[in-house]
Amino acid sequence: MIVPEHELRLTFEPSRGPGGQNVNKVSTCAVVTFNIGRSRALSDAQRQLLRRRLAPRITTSDEIRLRCDEHRTQAANRRAVLRRFAALMDDALRPPVPRKPTRPTAASRVRRRRAKRLRAEQKSGRRCVGPED
Repeated sequence: MIVPEHELRLTFEPSRGPGGQNVNKVSTCAVVTFNIGRSRALSDAQRQLLRRRLAPRITTSDEIRLRCDEHRTQAANRRAVLRRFAALMDDALRPPVPRKPTRPTAASRVRRRRAKRLRAEQKSGRRCVGPED
C-alpha cells in the first residue's frame, strides 16, 4: 500500500541528548505524522486493521507519529523515518498467515502420557491412608 506524500506531515525538531554546539541551533530530528481517519488512500477495512494492530502507537487525534534522530543530518533522518513508516504500514496491513493444523507426533504423545502418569503417581502418593482393619 502506498500512502501519498501529501497525506504525510513531515516536520523537524531539535534532537534530544548531547550534540555539542549544534544541538540548540539545528533541527535534525525528523517527525512524520499520518492521520488515519482523514486518509483517502486507506479503505475502511484498512483503517480498522491499522487501529487494531497499531493501537499503542495511535494518538487521541487518530494519528501515527514517528520520529528519527539517529543521524546527524536532516536529510538522513528524513529518509530513515520515511523508511520506518513504510515498514510499519507494510507490517500492519499484511494479512495474517493462516495456521496450518498439524497432528502431534508419536513421540510427543508418549511424552505427554508419561508426564500424566508421573503426575498421577505423585498425587496419589499424597492421599491419606485410611485406618487399617
